[in-house]
Amino acid sequence: MTSAQVLTVVGSINLDLVARVERAPGPGETVADGVLTREPGGKGANQAIAAARLGATVRMIGAVGGDAEGRAMIASLAEAGVDVTDIQITDAASGTALIVVDRTGENSIVVCPGANARIDPSAIELPPHGALLAQLEVSVDIVERAASLTDGFFALNASPARDLPEELFERVDLFIVNESEYERMPRLAAARLVALTLGADGAVLLREGVETARAPGLPTQVHNTVGAGDAFAAALTLGFVAGEDPATALRRACAVGAAAVADERSQPLLRPLAEYLA
Repeated sequence: MTSAQVLTVVGSINLDLVARVERAPGPGETVADGVLTREPGGKGANQAIAAARLGATVRMIGAVGGDAEGRAMIASLAEAGVDVTDIQITDAASGTALIVVDRTGENSIVVCPGANARIDPSAIELPPHGALLAQLEVSVDIVERAASLTDGFFALNASPARDLPEELFERVDLFIVNESEYERMPRLAAARLVALTLGADGAVLLREGVETARAPGLPTQVHNTVGAGDAFAAALTLGFVAGEDPATALRRACAVGAAAVADERSQPLLRPLAEYLA
């Protein structure tokens, strides 16, 4: 990606309430050893900040409430170098995610959308040939609106998994999903290009269901997996937008994902993208 290009990220902005525990509770069970932290998060914000820290010029489209949490999350994005001009302020409370992380770094998440469900599609603007990265923690209508405004490269992190309108499905240049999301969206077997993440085993690229590239996972100390997929998505999108060889872009994205799980934050500190695999 050249300095003249801008990656627009459309997606959720949440306050993450993170409970770190030795072992996550089972159904009907209470555990009492939690340590609670409040962190900026949301898949959209996580990916925007990751892309900015990897060296891209990034603008964020999303929504927060007119509350202290919303102001703090906008400040966090701006501090990371993200253009926050197009973040909408709504009369709903800012979105919140309730996250439990166990000692292995595995997590479970409940998202309360709040302001993320109040994005005004008529206020969305994109460069006509600009690159776009989106997720599905916001309304499909919002993603459709953004995708319709540009003919540039469009990556969709289809998380959480859901059915997509045919026109939107055909518009996507790159789907990014994990194994469970791929299983829940059988149409992805016919998609032009899918990056399928495999956790510690790395990732594969599939063209119409046929593997065309594979990258191994990198050994690392796992502290938090919450932001790893978002860092991977940002890195892979930037690689494709820059015209990098797909296999190389995949390996580099896996390296970024490994760095992310070694960081306790959902928005990990990252080096410029070119330094990974250097």
